[in-house]
Amino acid sequence: MKIQQTLRHDRRGFTLIEIMVVVVILGLLAALVVPKLIGRTEEAKRTQAAVQMKNIEQALELFKLDNGFYPATDQGIQALVTLPESGRIPKNYRKQGYLDRVPKDPWSNDYIYVSPGTHGEFDMTSYGADGVPGGENEDSDVNSWDARK
Repeated sequence: MKIQQTLRHDRRGFTLIEIMVVVVILGLLAALVVPKLIGRTEEAKRTQAAVQMKNIEQALELFKLDNGFYPATDQGIQALVTLPESGRIPKNYRKQGYLDRVPKDPWSNDYIYVSPGTHGEFDMTSYGADGVPGGENEDSDVNSWDARK
């Protein structure tokens, strides 16, 4: 008989006070964490652009290792996806290419690729949130040569 009473007593749910304590704790955690995350969206996009440019740079380096030169400006990053049909045609181009597709920057704009560049053998730029050269804060450009320093 005592076992049945113990089992019944253990089956009870949470009390309203216990639930309220959990809700208050979650509210306090959200109040501390959410403000730190808000406003970091643009910072995350700028970091994503820098990471994408690093991936493109690695593909460009593989292209150069295979062919002895970087794609020309007019061939662009597209030369990493499909064999260029104009300009200097690479002789040792990989059948599968060097990238699956030409990525867009986090603001859905094309990366600007120039070869030869003024800061190295090639330069890449994302114009940021506004999509035009220059700008400040979230509108400022993300440049490949800034990451190389």
